[in-house]
Amino acid sequence: MRRRPLLIAVAALVLAGAALIAIAVVQRLHRVADVHGSARVEYSARIPAPIGPVPGVQWSMYGVDAARTRAIRSTLRPPFRKVWTYHAGSLVEFPPGVGYGRVFLSTNAGKVASVNVATGLRAWKRYTGRCVAASPAVGAFGSVFMAFLNKPPCNRSVGAKGIDGEVVRFAAGFGHAIWTTRTGPSESSPLLIFGKVYVGDWNGDVWALDGSHGAVLWKFHAGGAIKGGIAYANGRLYFGSYDGHLYCLSLAGKLLWKAKAQGSFLHSGRFYATPAVAHGRVYIGSTDGKEYSFGARTGTLRWSHSTGGFVYSSTAIWRDEALVGSYSRRFYAFDTATGAERWRFDANGPISGSPTVIGDVVYFATLAQRTYALDARTGKLLWTFPDGKYSPVVAAGNRLFLVGYGLVYGMVEK
Repeated sequence: MRRRPLLIAVAALVLAGAALIAIAVVQRLHRVADVHGSARVEYSARIPAPIGPVPGVQWSMYGVDAARTRAIRSTLRPPFRKVWTYHAGSLVEFPPGVGYGRVFLSTNAGKVASVNVATGLRAWKRYTGRCVAASPAVGAFGSVFMAFLNKPPCNRSVGAKGIDGEVVRFAAGFGHAIWTTRTGPSESSPLLIFGKVYVGDWNGDVWALDGSHGAVLWKFHAGGAIKGGIAYANGRLYFGSYDGHLYCLSLAGKLLWKAKAQGSFLHSGRFYATPAVAHGRVYIGSTDGKEYSFGARTGTLRWSHSTGGFVYSSTAIWRDEALVGSYSRRFYAFDTATGAERWRFDANGPISGSPTVIGDVVYFATLAQRTYALDARTGKLLWTFPDGKYSPVVAAGNRLFLVGYGLVYGMVEK
C-alpha cells in the first residue's frame, strides 16, 4: 500500500513529461517558416537622404532621423575615455537628444533634465510626477518635446480606467513648459516633421499635434496598444501595434494598409519596436521572435528571419544591413534585401534595447548591463563598457554619449 502513492507520483511525472514533449513537437510542426526575400521586388539600393537638419540640433529624436534608421556618418571609433559622468538618479531607459549645446534626457521616475555637452553639468531639471519610457525629441526654435505615461505606479495595466498621459513642449533654454496636451499613456518617442508632433499611446491612438500650440490635428485608432515610436518616409507614417499589425497611414491620418506578423502556434506576435524605413522597405522585430521586412508601398511581407527570442529591439539600417538584437542573447546582421544572415554575435545577456551605428561601428547593450561596440561589416568585437542596459549611445561632433543604467557618460576617443 505504501508503494501506491509513489507509483502515482511517478506516473504523473511521466505524463507531464509526455505532455511537454507533445507541446514541443506541436510547436515545431506549427512553426511558421521564415520567408526568404529578393532584391528584385519592392527594393531600392538607395537610402533616402534624411529631412534637412534643424540648425543647432545634432541628434533630434529617437533613431536619429524621421525614418528611424539609427545610423549616422562619423569618424568616431572606440576605444573611448570618460570626460564626465551625470548621475540621473534613476533608470535612463531611452537615449537622449542633443542640441543647442545640451544633452536632453529623461528618467523612468519622471525627471526631464538638460546637461551641458562639454561639462556634464546640469542646466535644468523638471520633475513631472509621471512615468517616462521614451526619448525626448529636440526641435526647431529651442523646443524639446516629451511624451509621458501615467502617474505612478508605472506598471498599471494597459486599458485601466482613470489613467492618462500627456505630451509636453519644453523650452530648451530654461525648461519651462510651453504647452501640454492630454493623451493616453504614451511611451512613444515623439516624431517631429514639418512642424508637427506624432505619438502613439496605450489606448491604441495615434495623435497628430501642432508643434507650435499642441492642438490636436487628427487622431487614428488602431486595434491595440502602441508602444513604439512612429516612423516617417516619403509622405507616409509607419507604426506597430500590440494587435500584431504594422500600420501605414497618410499624413492626413488615413489608413493606407496594415500587415500582420506571422506569429506561431502559441504566440500571435506583437510589435513593440519602432519601425525603421529604408530601401523601400519597413524593418521591424516582433515578440514572435522574428525580424521582418515589409514593402513600404504595399505592406507585403518581403522576408522574415527567426532570432530565437523576443525582438523588442528596434532595427538599425547601415548600408545594406539590418542590425538588431534578440532576447536570445544574439545580435544579428541581416541582408536588407533578402533577410539572409550576414553575421551574428553572442552577447552576455538578453538584448532588449536598440542598436546605434556611429560611422561603421554598431553599439548595443544587454540586460546584463554591458555595452558592446562591433565592426558593422563583420561583427568583430572592438570594445566593451561595463554599463548600459537598453539603447546605449548617441553622438554629436567629437563626443559619444553612453547611457548606463542610471548614469550618462560623456566620452571622447582615447
